[in-house]
Amino acid sequence: MALIKGRVWKYGDDVNTDVLFPGKYTYTISNPAEMPPHALEDLDPRFAKEVQPGDIIVAGKNFGCGSSREQAVTCLKASQVGAIIARSFARIYSRNCINMALPALACPEAVDAIEAGEVVEVDMQAGEIRCAAGTFTFAPLPPSVLGIFEAGGLLPYTARILRERKEAANKTTGSRP
Repeated sequence: MALIKGRVWKYGDDVNTDVLFPGKYTYTISNPAEMPPHALEDLDPRFAKEVQPGDIIVAGKNFGCGSSREQAVTCLKASQVGAIIARSFARIYSRNCINMALPALACPEAVDAIEAGEVVEVDMQAGEIRCAAGTFTFAPLPPSVLGIFEAGGLLPYTARILRERKEAANKTTGSRP
């Protein structure tokens, strides 16, 4: 996951969870594979039809405000969005992104410089966003968050950590798994 490269979809401030995945589908669609056709349908009807794997959403402040529904992240992850770059994120949405291994990066300077439709690179290891206007840095992510991203989400990460701890304990005690 070190390098993410994709075309930019640019939006404004306060893009809320009901716009990311409309609330009317909350209790009727639970399979992530069925969510992508509805991603951003009320904000940008082109998005669901044209988004490509690795594409990057760039937005203003307070991205993901509104409810705490995980479907607002799940639908973008299932749409194969590579990352979201914004001025700022709603706190719960940001945590849901970590849990689902969808990079949500706060970098106001990059948001100002990036144009809709351009191709942008995000280097997760270096903490850099590269676009036509230059290179911008974002706050380094803790190793545990990078580990969650590399594992594909919080659940696989936790399963791996528990498995490693069990194996280490078995080696120490001489037990078999």
